[in-house]
Amino acid sequence: MNANPTRVVAVARSWLGTPYHDQASLKGVGCDCLGLARGVWREVVGPEPFPIPPYSRDWGETGPREVLAEGARRMMPEIVPADAGPGALVLFRMLPRAIAKHVGILTGPDTFLHAYERLGVIEEPLTAAWRRRIAFAFLFPQR
Repeated sequence: MNANPTRVVAVARSWLGTPYHDQASLKGVGCDCLGLARGVWREVVGPEPFPIPPYSRDWGETGPREVLAEGARRMMPEIVPADAGPGALVLFRMLPRAIAKHVGILTGPDTFLHAYERLGVIEEPLTAAWRRRIAFAFLFPQR
């Protein structure tokens, strides 16, 4: 069973305005994109199932493993990105041939929420440029 999408969106929106801080996950204090997803997980699902090792901020990182997607698969049902709706966690591939390194949460059919450097947690339109970068999508499980 999956978490209620309306609840996921409400919890995600409660993080709006949180400043950007690399590798942090504290509502109102600081988070990065993965920290936002971790914080929503804690509020919607419960304690994080495993510690997150340090990670690079390099959106152009390449390699044979989709580390972020593999981690998400360990704890969340994967869905086809085209089927992702509000409340879904989406992973973005920011550069061609790079691994997926950015995380967002869909808040509507054409909007999403994410933590962005210098801007903090913001909600913005899911433009064609963002949409074509979605590489993976997952659902938050029920508590």
